[in-house]
Amino acid sequence: MTDVVARMAGGVAAFDAAEWDACAGDDNPFVSHAFLSALEDSGSAVAQAGWQPVPIAIDGPDGAPVAILPAYAKSHSQGEYVFDHGWADAWERAGRSYYPKLQIAVPFSPVPGPRLLLRDPNLAPALIAAAEAVVEQNDLSSAHATFIEGDQLRFFEAAGWLIRADRQFHWYNRDYTDFDGFLDALSSRKRKAIRKERAAAQEGLEFLHLTGDAIEEKHWSAFWRFYQDTGSRKWGRPYLKRKFFSLLGQRMGDKVILMLALRDGVPIAGALNLVGSDTLYGRYWGCTEEVPFLHFELCYYQAIDAAIARGLARVEAGAQGEHKLARGYLPVPTFSAHHIPDPGFRRAVADYLEQERRMIASNIAVLAEESPYKKGF
Repeated sequence: MTDVVARMAGGVAAFDAAEWDACAGDDNPFVSHAFLSALEDSGSAVAQAGWQPVPIAIDGPDGAPVAILPAYAKSHSQGEYVFDHGWADAWERAGRSYYPKLQIAVPFSPVPGPRLLLRDPNLAPALIAAAEAVVEQNDLSSAHATFIEGDQLRFFEAAGWLIRADRQFHWYNRDYTDFDGFLDALSSRKRKAIRKERAAAQEGLEFLHLTGDAIEEKHWSAFWRFYQDTGSRKWGRPYLKRKFFSLLGQRMGDKVILMLALRDGVPIAGALNLVGSDTLYGRYWGCTEEVPFLHFELCYYQAIDAAIARGLARVEAGAQGEHKLARGYLPVPTFSAHHIPDPGFRRAVADYLEQERRMIASNIAVLAEESPYKKGF
């Protein structure tokens, strides 16, 4: 391979949007210039929040990037959903500084997708080597690429990065024409349970699916209240700034489905979804009134409704959650890759990951046996 020169930029916003998206493609909205620059411009993913944007790029002969890593210098391990706090503690006890570390990721988004943004696939090894060089030249403890789509995992494996496995629950569209078609694929007991949940959640409520210009600032303000409530309970403080949601609507509103539940015309709960080329991605949700099964209705069942209506292949409803299995979402593996230069530290982490991968694979196999679908589906 001929010598390749990589550069580090001060942020996603420093790139021309069209040039960035030419590398990122249009399948996954989370790696788009619009999404990532909104995180920066809103103050959500910036150095002061512990997410200093340091995207790494390789330029072509015309000066436009042909390969990009969406990378961040992290001063903590929050908002990643691949937990390495134990690794950090061990490294600190050894008298070393774990932070800053290099994080190749979409902030606050446990969504599998491309982490090597490539116009030229042949540049994948060079891009990974550039990340390793950043670690070496800045004496960083490690680099981490999280929620890597399956097709790109091989590049990190070939480079010798340690592979970590976890699992999520995704719903798959088997050419259903409506929600009842999906229910018909389930066992009788599961089908009846979901109908009861939907009836209880929907009683007395109106549901809206808003996208594009139909999403007004009043809708974002309502959702911000819901998001703050959930964020304060789950993380202590919400990661995203209020401005982010306005920018999201302005820059990529056509990729957003904001689902709201209203009582007497007043929003009491909401769920935010992004639309990819073949996938509906469920992200944040919250409420100001507790209603039985409303979380399942907004985040899982309404998402299935929307996916079927749009002819999408699947719904990815976020991290964790074995309760999703009974609602038609099946276990799938997710992967991350980790570059740890120190030989001793690497060996310890490698041993841990080998055991963890076996445990995850076993867990997925057990959960798959508990599928709510009829035999043959």
